[in-house]
Amino acid sequence: MPRIAGPSALVIFGVTGDLSRKKLMPAIYDLANRGLLPPGFGLVGFARRDWADQDFMKVVHDAVKEHARTPFNESVWQQLAEGIRFVQGTFDDDQSFDNLASCLAALDADRGTGGNHAFYLSIPPGAFPTVVNQLKRAGLAQTQADQWRRVVIEKPFGHDLASAKQLNKTVNEVFPEESVFRIDHYLGKETVQNILALRFANQLYEPIWNSNYVDHVQITMAEDIGLGGRAGYYDGIGATRDVIQNHLLQLLALIAMEEPVSFKPADLRAEKVKILSATRPAEPFEETTARGQYTGGWQGGQKVPGLLEEGGFSPESKTETFGAITCEVNTRRWAGVPFYLRTGKRLGRRVTEVAVVFKRAPHLPFDDTATEELGQNALVVRVQPDEGVTIRFGSKVPGNTMEVRDVTMDFGYGHSFTESSPEAYERLLLDVLLGEPSLFPKNDEVELSWEILDPILDFWARKDEPALEKYKAGTWGPPSADAMTARTGRHWRRP
Repeated sequence: MPRIAGPSALVIFGVTGDLSRKKLMPAIYDLANRGLLPPGFGLVGFARRDWADQDFMKVVHDAVKEHARTPFNESVWQQLAEGIRFVQGTFDDDQSFDNLASCLAALDADRGTGGNHAFYLSIPPGAFPTVVNQLKRAGLAQTQADQWRRVVIEKPFGHDLASAKQLNKTVNEVFPEESVFRIDHYLGKETVQNILALRFANQLYEPIWNSNYVDHVQITMAEDIGLGGRAGYYDGIGATRDVIQNHLLQLLALIAMEEPVSFKPADLRAEKVKILSATRPAEPFEETTARGQYTGGWQGGQKVPGLLEEGGFSPESKTETFGAITCEVNTRRWAGVPFYLRTGKRLGRRVTEVAVVFKRAPHLPFDDTATEELGQNALVVRVQPDEGVTIRFGSKVPGNTMEVRDVTMDFGYGHSFTESSPEAYERLLLDVLLGEPSLFPKNDEVELSWEILDPILDFWARKDEPALEKYKAGTWGPPSADAMTARTGRHWRRP
């Protein structure tokens, strides 16, 4: 039976933002609709707006109607709406947090939330210290017997190793590490969790999941959208900090980790930490990394502007919208196997996938012409949007001659299961309320990820190399990315 959250309240800071409206509020409703929230659940919004409870309730209602995954049910909504509250205030105003404390105390009395409160910081990282210290001052971080207090932090977790350590220190001075939940929404996706099932529930792959058989691994997160309207957040951060540091290095850890003793949070995290500790960026960086910035072009039949034509970016901006790096995992299992990680905006299509590409057969007893269209075997985990797994292998073409060509076997979530996958935020919000930390990176995972990335970022900043190449919208990145893999006789997959 699924576990149902106990009596609790969730406070969202930054409740007027897109994340809250498009993801968090619909996920809360979907959990309630699936019977996974307690009858007395409370939802509190905190923002500057001059709203009454009813105004905020309408915002939540509209967000649910527009973005919820499950059908709208009036009785579920009415029960959820009874626990919706709003507190007006700013982060630096003591009275606002005293009002929040009073609101939560009233919810505990009226709705039976039992003093169990989670605080979701959907706010700029610079505001984290102010908010957590205000929660401490107002007595909202302290627990009593049979109560819990938890804080949820959205990425980015710092912008380099030093800032990540300082952020962790600041948060841990108020909330102990077991009460800190760093959200990486990729880890809430069914297909990401399926990597663990694929590897450890099957005998088929484990014997060949090593450097004897695997040639290289490619991890790609491509987006077809640009950055219109997000210059304030993105300028100075760039694709590498935004995606590789968290999403892609977490995917690398799941692909490369050893089998955990159990799937208890401590055991699972321990194996991920071991892999991240053994991972290093491959050098020399001018040959093993690439970065670029998109220019105007055609995408999906529409003419789209380049980055520097979109509002908010300086004409001299060095912020990369495409980043690719090569990593080495220095363990016996993976020694000599390069892991290629790439991400970018305005690429050919929206797709996230992990491709494990195998070595060619050591001996092919065929004529050269028979196998000229045969590539390398590959196992591809499609994280989004077409969730599933593809296996690519060689097969004889029907006919009188021996001709071998690549074919694929496909598993799709949509075809194999009758129920639709829950949204990542449904799973992650429920895990926060249950106190289940398996899918949330710990301090050391965050810091190890920055240790891997910092040398590359420092090199780019110091030497301004490799050059920030331009690439046309709708293509698959700058020429230097292709050259990066071509140096070792490999090439990027076309998703």
